[in-house]
Formats: sequence, C-alpha cells, structure tokens
Amino acid sequence: MTWIKPSFLWMMYRCGWATKAGQETVLAVEIGREGFEWALRHACLSSYVPGTHTDRAAWQRELRRSPTRVQWDPERDLRLRPLPYRSLQLGLSGEAARRYADEWTVAVRDVTPLAHEIHALVRDGALDAARALLPGERPYPAPEESLRNPRP
Repeated sequence: MTWIKPSFLWMMYRCGWATKAGQETVLAVEIGREGFEWALRHACLSSYVPGTHTDRAAWQRELRRSPTRVQWDPERDLRLRPLPYRSLQLGLSGEAARRYADEWTVAVRDVTPLAHEIHALVRDGALDAARALLPGERPYPAPEESLRNPRP
C-alpha cells in the first residue's frame, strides 16, 4: 500500500523533517483531480466505526474489496505537535496504486530542501518566516457524490 498525505506538516511529522532513516528525501507528488476523486469514491475507512458500518464483518468485507482507504490523523503545527483537527491520509492498493503511478501523477518535485529550510527556521524560533514558506493548503471541495463510496 502507498499513501497520499496531502498535509505538508503531517508529512514533516512522519519523516522528521526529512531526517529519519530511510526518509531523508521528501517528494511532492501532484495528481489530477479526477484521480483523487476516483480514489475518494472507492475508499473505505481504515478502521471500524460503529454507526457508520452495519457491523464489523461488513466493514471488513468492504475493506478487503476496496482499492483505497481513508485514515484521519491529527494535523500538526510547525513544532509538529498535534492539533485538535485531523488530516486525511489516503491509502492506495491494487488498481488504485496502479492508476496513481500510471495515470494520475502529473508532476513530482523534490521538496527536501524546502523541508530543511522550514525546519531550520522553526529551530531558530522564526515561526512567522517558517509559516510563510509552507505550501498553500486549503480544504478540498469534494463533490458530494465522491463521498458516497459507490462501487464500480
């Protein structure tokens, strides 16, 4: 499974500002909107939620057949502390991973130098300067039908 992590700061938390072993390079992968919405439409929650799912067995069946899964993790601030709201993590497997690699990817950029620059500013206490360098992020305006989880 590969994961789409749209939040820059959550990714910095995950890779330790590109300093964790095996995670010293951070790539920003741009994908097309059509692919992202396909992934949302075919997603299953990564954990069982009573009331959302009929029962645990139904959720497990859906999870097995779903090529994507949605997980919500605490968003992070510049010091990588958890915030009171969550950020999307979108897991891709099977057909979704293939489409991601072969069809959806529009551009790939190495943002490791940016991660190091922002991290240095945070370490120096220059939070306003660090914040000014963060990539722009805004809520995703997902169409209602992309959240209904229809099956192909």
